[in-house]
Amino acid sequence: MSSTITNSNAQQTTQSPQDSRERALAEWVSHQIPDTNTPITLRSLGSDAGFRRYFRFDQGQNLLAVDAPPATEDSSQFVAIARFIRDQGVRSPRIIAADTSQGFLLVEDFGDQLLFRIANTHNADSLYQLALDSLLKLHRSTDDPALIPRYDRALLRRELDIFSDWFVSQLLDHTLTADEHALLDSTFTQLENIALAQPQTFVHRDYHSRNLILCSDGGLGVIDFQGALWGGVTYDLVSLLRDCYLRWPAPQVKAWALSYRQQAITSKLIDSTVSETEFLRWFDWLGLQRHIKVLGIFSRLNLRDGKTGYLQDLPLVIRYTLEVAEAYPELRPFADWLKATLLPIAKTHPWYSDYQCAGAHV
Repeated sequence: MSSTITNSNAQQTTQSPQDSRERALAEWVSHQIPDTNTPITLRSLGSDAGFRRYFRFDQGQNLLAVDAPPATEDSSQFVAIARFIRDQGVRSPRIIAADTSQGFLLVEDFGDQLLFRIANTHNADSLYQLALDSLLKLHRSTDDPALIPRYDRALLRRELDIFSDWFVSQLLDHTLTADEHALLDSTFTQLENIALAQPQTFVHRDYHSRNLILCSDGGLGVIDFQGALWGGVTYDLVSLLRDCYLRWPAPQVKAWALSYRQQAITSKLIDSTVSETEFLRWFDWLGLQRHIKVLGIFSRLNLRDGKTGYLQDLPLVIRYTLEVAEAYPELRPFADWLKATLLPIAKTHPWYSDYQCAGAHV
């Protein structure tokens, strides 16, 4: 097999580590494609919230080349979870080739029709039913403790602490007092209790509109699943319906959530004695855990990783956070503190916009 390897950085005499990895990936890809006699030129599709980078190339119709640096990304877990998901009847990208030691993958390309780009008020019900149907299949899967880590109390707390460390302390430059630490500890403990009290199932962990793709045959493709855990049944549901990147009207979200409750009862994922009120409480509180965590993660992506684009999504996450925290008396002290102490600081930052209007474009 004879091939020529090129990429966008090939003319540089001094290459960064990232450029060197791109060239090595192009060379590796050339050995995975039979009868390649034309140059392999990688075209970047950018990166995700992690450190993976995605590339298309002319010889790879319906294929993506993936650079997943081993220092930060577990490609073996990606391959294993992809297989697990497909075994449940849910479409994950087929793995064409993998070199997990280098962190190079060649995978199926689902295209560009992300739900984030195509969903609107006219097609939302049909698209989101596809997403809910796939989610139900994942939730009905059999636990594999050797493959899927537990979403336990320690991990829930580590995630919540990202809020304190990166959103509060780093982004807003606010030093927590002893009383504020106590308030957060009490709030976080309540959220952890709700997360652990509900039935435990497969958790994709980022099941939202940017990770769900409408394929050319009308099926739904699921990506970015390598961080999967075994945790609360409402986690992925609220990740989907209270999406950090777009907002649906509250009555629509409630209707979708309660429709899924009925599907979950029929599938014996939850007991029929679980009332609508209790299910929505699970949904709200586990969603609050997620959104508090995301405030920290988006701040960290900006400050540590230089990914500034996530700052524009903070106001919507603040909106979700306050809407839930203000709706429950037990969480009201947290909401009052956030509004009185953190919100005035946030308003001084260039990324801030009125959280009460955030996401109103959908």
